[in-house]
Amino acid sequence: MVQNEYEIKKQICDIGKRIYNRNMVAANDGNISVKLSDNEFLCTPTGVSKGFMTPDYICKVDAEGNVIQANKGFKPSSEIKMHMRVYKLRPDVGSVVHAHPSFATSFAIAGIPLTQPIMPEAVIALGCVPIAPYGTPSTNEIPDAVEPYLEHFDAVLLESHGALTWGPDLLAAYLKMESVEFYAELLYKSRQLGGPKEFDQATVQRLYQIRRQMGLPGRHPADLCQNKGKANCHNCGNCSSSEASADSQELVAAITKKVLESLNK
Repeated sequence: MVQNEYEIKKQICDIGKRIYNRNMVAANDGNISVKLSDNEFLCTPTGVSKGFMTPDYICKVDAEGNVIQANKGFKPSSEIKMHMRVYKLRPDVGSVVHAHPSFATSFAIAGIPLTQPIMPEAVIALGCVPIAPYGTPSTNEIPDAVEPYLEHFDAVLLESHGALTWGPDLLAAYLKMESVEFYAELLYKSRQLGGPKEFDQATVQRLYQIRRQMGLPGRHPADLCQNKGKANCHNCGNCSSSEASADSQELVAAITKKVLESLNK
């Protein structure tokens, strides 16, 4: 059953309230959009708290982010360019959610991608969550930074900024944000306990196979790894330019060993 626009606006307000109540945004942060057609999109307005919206707050824009309809006093989110880039390159996407969940954003600020395979649900649902390089908010810098990750992922951290998730519909995009934050929280806490125990490659591959058998929508490293033929994206070192790959770390260690050996001769 196809929902009418008013029902979708109500759902956007409900999801905005959930994001606000779960401390995934503060004040007026975050934005949400939903695709109605190839040239019509609903989106949250700029400068309002996502926890206190009503349907009359929601704006309608075209594929370029230009206003089709907005009530007096409201204009589309300043981050609409980021949403439009996702829709342009991923025709399977029906909704995009941007928020600042505290644990995931902390990883984004520290420059650490969520790549460690530590729990089955995260491996199956998310794969890896890479980091897009920093871009100035409300400019094309963020869409340009996110673009390389759209082909293979359904979630990305935004360096020093927050997180972005997308899915076939609004609920799916929002739940992806919940999953990213929960994964980040578990990874953070397990590091405080001495470091998580990661799955080995064989276990990751079995989980990837389960995802394929389930026929889940979206893009995932189980289908195609960004890292040129590697078995999977977990710990391949290609999710963030700020972290050295495992191969690079081994090379540095080997060079260091050679230098120390020469100094001791």
